[in-house]
Amino acid sequence: MIHCAILDDEPTARQILEIHLSEIDSMKLVGKCRNAIELLNLMAKERIDLLFLDINMPDVSGITLAKTLSKEVKVIFTTAHREYAIEGFDLQVVDYLLKPISAERLRQAVEKYLKESGVLAPSRPHSETKGYLDVVSNRVNVRINFDDIIYVESMNDQLMVHTVNGPIITRTSITEVESLLDPTVFLRTHRSFIVMKKLISSFTKEHLVVKGVEVPISRSYKVQVANALSL
Repeated sequence: MIHCAILDDEPTARQILEIHLSEIDSMKLVGKCRNAIELLNLMAKERIDLLFLDINMPDVSGITLAKTLSKEVKVIFTTAHREYAIEGFDLQVVDYLLKPISAERLRQAVEKYLKESGVLAPSRPHSETKGYLDVVSNRVNVRINFDDIIYVESMNDQLMVHTVNGPIITRTSITEVESLLDPTVFLRTHRSFIVMKKLISSFTKEHLVVKGVEVPISRSYKVQVANALSL
């Protein structure tokens, strides 16, 4: 789990980021700070792997603050001012997000961080991927053919892969499974759900039905789902 924090003097900006981050299962938000002092207090108590840092703040600029941080703390700048982008990237930050920040743009920045930090391996071309998923279920190695998957459901610290032969429970993360699946065949609809597209029997803007099961569509994935299903 990646420990992340937000530093922004605007309450609305902090709230939007918190909502978007809640939809990303690999992120654990350990604190929201209004100023540099609150951040320093938080860092004394919590490990922070990734910091979402506003640039234009009244007490100290995010760029100045970023220069003082440990190299262990990676930074994604968030700001309403495009002109700061060049200076921000000169600091070799992970990414630069221009407000208002969409859920999809935030997700792209997080995935960039995961790949650069080695948490998420770069995706292989799908022509090179295996046609199956190897997992451990009840201490037994199980091979699941991708063609047998109906949908995948994340539940707390477990993952349930619903297949034509019944459900299989494992502790593999949904993010890891998603990275192995062909996006032309499978569709992420929610932080906790991935479905096989050809098995979708009906859908609305709020949910879809796969083999008689109603699967939610979350706000963070609405655009992705709409594009895939032409909603």
